[in-house]
Amino acid sequence: MWEILARFILRMRIPVIGVLLLLTAFMGYKATDTQLQWDLPRLLPDDDQAIVDNRKVEELFGKQPLTIIIASEEDPLESVSLYNEWLDFGDRLAAIPNVDTVAAVNRLLTLEKNTDEKKFELKSIGGKKIETPEELAQIRDQVRSLPFYKNRFYTDSSSISIMAVVLNTEAFNSPARYALMDAFDEVTREFHAETGRELRYSGMPYIRDKQTNLIKSELTKFVFYAAGITVLILLLFFRSLPPVLVSMLIVLMGVVWSLGIISLFNFKITILSSMIPPLIIVIGIPNSVYLINKYHAEYSTHGNKVLALTRIIQKIGKATLMTNITTAIGFSTFAFTQSEVLVEFGIVASVNILLLFTLSIFLVPGILSFLRPPAEKQTKHLNKPRIRRTVELLVKAVTSYRKHSYIITSVLIALALYGITRIGTTGNLVDDLPRSSNVVQDLYFLEDNLGGVMPFEIIVDTKKPGKATQASTFKKIDRFYDKLAQYEEFSSPVSVIDGVKFVRQAFYGGAPSQYKLISGREQTFIKPYLPQKGDASSGLMKSFVDSTNRYARISLRIRDIGTSEMKTLIDQVRQDADDIFDAENYEVIFTGGTLTYLKGTTYLVRNLFISLAMAIIIISFLMAALFSSVRMIAMSIFTNLIPLLLTAAIMGYFGIPIKPSTLLIFSIAFGISIDDTIHFLAKYRQELTAHNWNVRVAAIAAVRETGVSMIYTSIILLAGFSVFATSQFGGTQALGILVSITLLIAMIANLVLLPSFLLSLDHSMTTKAFKEPLLVVWDEEEDIDLDSLEVSNGDEPKEKKEE
Repeated sequence: MWEILARFILRMRIPVIGVLLLLTAFMGYKATDTQLQWDLPRLLPDDDQAIVDNRKVEELFGKQPLTIIIASEEDPLESVSLYNEWLDFGDRLAAIPNVDTVAAVNRLLTLEKNTDEKKFELKSIGGKKIETPEELAQIRDQVRSLPFYKNRFYTDSSSISIMAVVLNTEAFNSPARYALMDAFDEVTREFHAETGRELRYSGMPYIRDKQTNLIKSELTKFVFYAAGITVLILLLFFRSLPPVLVSMLIVLMGVVWSLGIISLFNFKITILSSMIPPLIIVIGIPNSVYLINKYHAEYSTHGNKVLALTRIIQKIGKATLMTNITTAIGFSTFAFTQSEVLVEFGIVASVNILLLFTLSIFLVPGILSFLRPPAEKQTKHLNKPRIRRTVELLVKAVTSYRKHSYIITSVLIALALYGITRIGTTGNLVDDLPRSSNVVQDLYFLEDNLGGVMPFEIIVDTKKPGKATQASTFKKIDRFYDKLAQYEEFSSPVSVIDGVKFVRQAFYGGAPSQYKLISGREQTFIKPYLPQKGDASSGLMKSFVDSTNRYARISLRIRDIGTSEMKTLIDQVRQDADDIFDAENYEVIFTGGTLTYLKGTTYLVRNLFISLAMAIIIISFLMAALFSSVRMIAMSIFTNLIPLLLTAAIMGYFGIPIKPSTLLIFSIAFGISIDDTIHFLAKYRQELTAHNWNVRVAAIAAVRETGVSMIYTSIILLAGFSVFATSQFGGTQALGILVSITLLIAMIANLVLLPSFLLSLDHSMTTKAFKEPLLVVWDEEEDIDLDSLEVSNGDEPKEKKEE
C-alpha cells in the first residue's frame, strides 16, 4: 500500500499539489464565515436538570435581562455638577441602538396615588438637568424615601451610586454586539475624558464582551507567536531556508483548514477552539521534521533523491500516521463529554490533526521533489555535536545508571502522589482572567459594596394557579428574604412582594415606614387602585409572576464564587427554603446563568477525567495492534503516565486548581507523548531484527536513532506550547506551561526509563508476540531496489527500463 502511495504522490505531484491548493483556497473562503461565540458556552447536556429549569424560567418569564452595572464612587445626589454629568452620561448611553433601558438615581420611577381616578400613576424622579442645591436636595430626599431602590442604586453606608444599563438580549447574542459594545465603550471613554471621573464596570454581559474581545485578539497573537518561534527553531535546526519554508507552508495551510472546518461544521470560536490554529502549528511541525530529517539522512546515505523521497513515504509515513492517530485520539475523546464546547473542540482538533498528516505526507515529498537535493552543509544538522552528546548522555544513563533512574523515579512518584492530594477543584466566571485586570478588580469592588453582581434566580412553584399572589405566599417570601439577608454572597433580592410593598407605600402617601406587605384588611380599599392588565405597571409586575399566578420569581445577584462554595451555599439556602416552604405545597427551584455555568464546570471536570481514561484505553488497543504484547503495552502506558502524575503534583504543590482549562492538559499531553513511545518501540523492534534479537544492542541503537528526532520535536513542541504562557487567561497560561513540562518529562521517560525497563526486564518484555505484530509500523527490510530508480532531468521519478 505505502509503496503504491509513494509512487502516486511522486508521479502525480503536480495535480496533487494543485488540488490541495484549491482545497486550501476553498477552506480560506469558508474561514471568512467563522464567528465568535456570543452567548455563554453550553457546558451541560440539554437534558440536565439545570438546563431544563433554566429553559422553564425563560418560558415563564422570558430571557433574563442582560445588565451592565456602572458604579460611581461619588454620589450624584450630593453634587449638582455630578448630578448633571451623570444624567447626561445616562442619556448618551440610552441613545445607543439596542440599549433598552438606563436606570440611575436621577432616572428612576415612583408611584403616586391618583385619588380622583382611583389608580396609581408612574412618575419620573429627576430626568432633567438641575441648577440649584435645593432642587438636588428635593430629588435626594425623594429617592432616599423609597426603600425599593436602597442597595440597588444607592446605599446608606457609602457614597456609591449605581447605573444599570439593560441591553437588548437578541442583539447582544449576535454580531450586532460589535456595534453595540463599541458605542458603549466610546461613550464611557468620552465621559472619562470630559470629566476625569473613574467609574467601575461589571455585570455578566460586560465580562463576557471583554472575554470575547480577548479571545479574538489572542487568536491572532498566538498564531503569529507560534509561527515566529517555530520558524526560528527550524532555522536553528536545519540552517537552511527550503525545509523551513516547506514546513511552515504546510502548517499554515493547516491553520486555514482548521478555520474552514469550524465554519463548515457550523461551529463558533470559543476560548477552547481559539487555541486550535496555534495548536495546529505546534503539533503539525513534527510531521515535517520527521519527514525532512529522514529525507536528509537517506540522501546522505546513498545520494539517490527519488529513493530518499520514496522511503520517507514508505517508512516514516507509517509511523507518522500512527502517531497522528494517537494524538487525534487524545483530542477526540473530548467528543464523548456531552458538553457542546468540548465536543466541538475535540471534533475540530482531531479532524484537523489527521488532515494535517494528509497535507504533510502529500506535500513534503511533492515539494521536495521540485527542489535541488540537499547539499552537504544542509545535512549537517544530522550530526550536530551538542545533540549527539545529549543522546550519548541518555545512553549512558540507560546503560550505567538504571538503578539511579529507578530510585529517582520512585521518589518522584511518591512526591507526586502526595502532591495530587493537594489539588483543589474550582470554577469561577472570571477565574481565568488576571487578577490585576480592570474587569476583575471592578467586579470585586462591586461585590464588596453590593453583595453580588452575577445573575441568580429562585423560582417558587406554588403548585396551584393563583396561589403565587396570595397573602400567605407573600408572607413566606418575606420570611425567606430575612434568611437571604444573612448571606453576604447575595445582593438584595427583588420579587413581586417588593412591588406590593411599593404599592402600599404609594397608597399611604409615600412614607418610608409604609413600605410593608398589604394586610388582608387593607386589600379591600387598595385593590381598586391596583393596575389592570395592559397597564405599564402591570407589565412590570408580570416580570415576577407568571400569567397563571402559579410561579413567583425572586431575582438576586450573587458573588462570583467557586463551584465548591456554590454547592455549600445552595445547600444552606435550600435548607432555609425547606424550613419556610413545605414540600407538599411548594417547590423551590434555583437557577440562572451563573448557577448553570458553575454546574457545567463541575460536569466538565468529571467528564474530562472520563475522556482521559478513554484516551488511555483506546490508545492501548491501538498499541496492541502495533506491538501485540500486553507486557510491552503496560510498560509503555506506565512510562507515559509518570509525566501526567508529576504534572498533577506540580499543580497540587503550586496551588493550580483542577478546572476545564487545566484538565485538558492531560489528554492532550498523553496523546502527544505516546507518539515518542511508538517511534521508539517501532525502531527498537527493527533493531532487534537487525541485531539477531540482542535486546541491549537494539535498545541502545534505538535511543541513538530516535533520540535526535525526539529532541528536535520536543524542543519544537515545548517552544510552541510555551506561546500559550503569554495568554491573559490563567487557564491558557497553565495549559501552555504544564503541557510543556509534561512533554519534557515524557521525552526523558521515553528515552531513559523505557529503554531501561527493556534492558532490566530483557526477554520477559520482548516476547514472541512483540516480534510478530498485527501491524508493521517501521520495517526497513521492506525496501525498494536502489538500482530500479533514477532521477530524470526534470526530477520526474521513473523506473529504469530493462535493457
